[in-house]
Amino acid sequence: MAFLGIDTGGTFTDFVLWQDGVIRVHKVPSTPAAPEQAILQGVRELGLEPVGLRIVHGSTVATNAVLEGKGARTAFVTNRGFGDLLSIGRQARRALYDLQPLPATLPIPPELCLETGGRLGAEGSLLEPLTDADLAQLRADVERLGAEAAAVSLLFSYLDDAAERAVARALPPGVFVSLSSAVLPLMGEYERGIATWLNARVGPVVGGYLGRLRAGLPGARVAVMQSSGETVAAELAGDAAVRLLLSGPAGGLAGAGYVARAAGIERLLTFDMGGTSTDVALVEGAPRLTLEGRIAGLPVAVPMVDMHTIGAGGGSIARVDAGGVLQVGPESAGAAPGPVCYGRGGHEPTVTDANLVLGRLRAHAFLGGRMRLDLPAASAALARLGSRLGLAAGDAAGESDTDLAERAARGVIDIVNEHMAQALRVISVQRGIDPTGAWLCCFGGAGGLHVCALAEALGMSRALVPERAGVLSALGMLVAAPGRLLTRAWLGPLAARGDAEVDAALTALAAEGGTALAAEGIDVADLARADSLDLRYRGQSYTLNVPWNGAAATADAFRALHIARYGHGLDLPVELVNLRVRLTLPARAPVLPVLEDAAADAATVSAPERVHIPGCAERVPVLRRGALSVGAELAGPAVILDDVSTTWLAPGWRARRERWGNLLLRRAVAGG
Repeated sequence: MAFLGIDTGGTFTDFVLWQDGVIRVHKVPSTPAAPEQAILQGVRELGLEPVGLRIVHGSTVATNAVLEGKGARTAFVTNRGFGDLLSIGRQARRALYDLQPLPATLPIPPELCLETGGRLGAEGSLLEPLTDADLAQLRADVERLGAEAAAVSLLFSYLDDAAERAVARALPPGVFVSLSSAVLPLMGEYERGIATWLNARVGPVVGGYLGRLRAGLPGARVAVMQSSGETVAAELAGDAAVRLLLSGPAGGLAGAGYVARAAGIERLLTFDMGGTSTDVALVEGAPRLTLEGRIAGLPVAVPMVDMHTIGAGGGSIARVDAGGVLQVGPESAGAAPGPVCYGRGGHEPTVTDANLVLGRLRAHAFLGGRMRLDLPAASAALARLGSRLGLAAGDAAGESDTDLAERAARGVIDIVNEHMAQALRVISVQRGIDPTGAWLCCFGGAGGLHVCALAEALGMSRALVPERAGVLSALGMLVAAPGRLLTRAWLGPLAARGDAEVDAALTALAAEGGTALAAEGIDVADLARADSLDLRYRGQSYTLNVPWNGAAATADAFRALHIARYGHGLDLPVELVNLRVRLTLPARAPVLPVLEDAAADAATVSAPERVHIPGCAERVPVLRRGALSVGAELAGPAVILDDVSTTWLAPGWRARRERWGNLLLRRAVAGG
């Protein structure tokens, strides 16, 4: 049987195929207007028949729909007096001391906000009934507005969802309906409303895309990665589209954790640098999850991997701002036209062009030689950038255009590295975590070109460049397990809840998830279950997630975690806010080939190509990763190539290839 992991990125769509114990990798340019076309092209180029093929896919369709403001025309249904709930939001301001803030763009037009009855109190008591007249009026309003979708978010509906279900039954046929009691049954009317509205808005888009993908792959079994790291059958994913917003990045973290555990590494700082953006995260055995994620400035309180994303990637455009200062990103050349060196009509220089001009990318070896890069075009674009910056050039300064391009390229790389280093500090230093005790793990097509510089910027001395780093997110799709992460509000003092009462509530929640998984044809007898609680001190707004181990032990674990995270504890009662149950099947992880007996190509090792790299006094060796013997060390500077990525081993660093094919990098010279 063939298992195929697919990650759709902004520039390339990546494939990892595991078939008969052999792993194959492949890349094709993404087709943003119709992402399924790149997937179908890749399946054809891999020579695969859809029948019997098992696919796990990381999709950017939901994310892009949110970022680009696209989606179905969606009505927002809530209780009377709360129609402007999503527009008011929270009191927190983006710029606390800005006395003249610009008006925020409303997430939803006021005319699409509908009010009705069915209001509950905080304890679940009925304050206002939902009448037949209310339901008839809602149906008429939705038809009049031409709404394609409806987000129903009534107050405290997580305590009793009967009114929301009645609204759903009353709406016109063909309208895509999302209920807050199903999307996010938690406290917080604003966050629950936003999640429900996003789910309704992008649900038809995701459902249509996955329908076209499944139609193009008849007989294949297609699953989709969720933001929390579990996979879900594609035919069900459209109903929970808001849970796919970090689908691709979740796959990358699953892949990073998998290869790190094989190498005996527990704590990682990861950065996934693709063509458009860079995602950074902390992985300690498994990725951390959060209920406080944000997309396009909006809170997305569904469980998702805890990461920080910036607009810095290989396609990030370098430009000169109105003040004459060099800026890099967040605008990206994307897949079309792409960097100048791709020869597809791009004119503005990018990070990829800068790496090519600096010799760290090799024009003839990109993607294993399947795509040749245009070095003269990239050099000319960066020379123009240097001129706009006012750098000395030409005969007047004794410099050639090549020198000017190289100087501009170094500036581009320095700036994008600082952007990414700052993002890594956000996920580590700003959370009280010392990065020097962790390994820096890079992946994505561009990650290996920047890993040494970023490690140095954070004072780190160890880095991991995984085998197949350029397609690690696609590999992560294969190692992810089918499952569900269920969360339910259950507010009250932890000490007042008996252990048996909590156990019973968790078991009921697990049964709900088991029923959903059984509908996908999954044998629930094989499910692994992990229970946890979201806890806080009484009076706090934010929670910490702690594994459930009885009330007393769990409260002690919360207090210890609070001290570790925030540096202090409080003499206050511990409050239970949410129950969480994670159900997963054992992953069908591919067995990574062991390279203990692999022999390097002696001819390649004995006489590697040596090239001029700007900034290096001597010519630098260029080697294929496969030419490195297991256990042997290579001293930088060096360029290490493989079919899906390139690693720049900077001066002062050494690389050793271990038995799984990963490169273990260590800083050999303090301060070097």
